[in-house]
Amino acid sequence: MTRDDDLRVRPGRIGDVKAPRRARSFLAQALAATQKAGGFQRGGQRRSSSRSTFGRGRAAAVQARARLRSDSRVVTIKARVVRHGARGVPLLTHLSYLRRDGVTRDGTPGQMFDATGEADHRAFAERCDGDRHHFRFIVSPEDAAELDDLRAYTRGLMATAERDLGTRLDWVAVDHWNTEHPHIHVLVRGRADDGENLVISRDYISDGLRARAAEHATLELGPRTEHDIRQSLETRAIAAGQRVELDDRHRRIGAANGALAGQRARRFGAGRGHFPLLRGLLLRRCGGGGEGRRQREQRRAARG
Repeated sequence: MTRDDDLRVRPGRIGDVKAPRRARSFLAQALAATQKAGGFQRGGQRRSSSRSTFGRGRAAAVQARARLRSDSRVVTIKARVVRHGARGVPLLTHLSYLRRDGVTRDGTPGQMFDATGEADHRAFAERCDGDRHHFRFIVSPEDAAELDDLRAYTRGLMATAERDLGTRLDWVAVDHWNTEHPHIHVLVRGRADDGENLVISRDYISDGLRARAAEHATLELGPRTEHDIRQSLETRAIAAGQRVELDDRHRRIGAANGALAGQRARRFGAGRGHFPLLRGLLLRRCGGGGEGRRQREQRRAARG
C-alpha cells in the first residue's frame, strides 16, 4: 500500500512542461553544436561563405585569377549593382552626368560608346526600362595614359567578359580624363541575351573582371619591370601618407645629415603624383643632389 509520504519530486528545467530528460554529456553537446554549425567536412575541407555559389562567371573567375602574375599590370575596378526603383536616381540622369563638360582630354563633353562605335545614351536608358537592375563598373588601369586607345581596350575587355559569362552584353561606356588617372565608366544592362535577368557571380565581379582587365593591359604594354613595380610601391606609400623608403644610398645619406625621409614627406604634404619632386627635394636636402648643410658648415669652418 502506497503512502502519501512516498512521493518523490524530480524537478526539471524552468518552463519545461515535458517529462524531465537525462542530462547530456559534454561530448554529446559538442557533437550537436558541430552538426548545427554545418557538420563535419571530409578531407579537412571547410565550407567557404566568401565564394558565391550562383551566377555566371564562377569558373572564369578562377581561371582569370590563376593567370595573374606578380609582374602583371595593375588595374583597379569598382563595381556596383543598382536596382531600379522609384527612390533611386534615374538612369538617364546618371548617364547625362557622366557626359558632362570637362571629362575628356580637350575639356569637351564625354561621348558614350559601345562595342561598335558611338552610342546613344538615351536609347540605352530606354532599353533598361523595366529591367530589375543594371551594373556599373569603373575601370582604372594604373598605366591608362600609356594605352594606345582606351576605347579599344574597353571593347576588348567587354568581349572577353561576354565569353566568360556566356551571353551577349548590352553595354555603354565613356572614358574620363579629368582625374590624375584616366578611367572608364562602363554600364551593363541587367538582362542576358535569353531575356532573363543577368546574374553575375560575386567572384567574377570582385576578382574575375579585374584579372581580365589586368591581362589585357599586360598584353598591350608588356609585363611590369622591376623598376615599374618599385616606383608603383613608392607612389602608393606616398599616397598612403607612409614613410618613403628610398634605396640604401639615400637612407645612409639621410641618416648622416639628420634628415628622415618620412619627416620630409609629411612636411612637404606629399600626395599621389608628387614623387619626382619629393625625391629631388630629399636628394638636395640629404646631399645626394648637391651640397648638404653639414658639408657647407665644414667648408666655412675650414675657411675661417
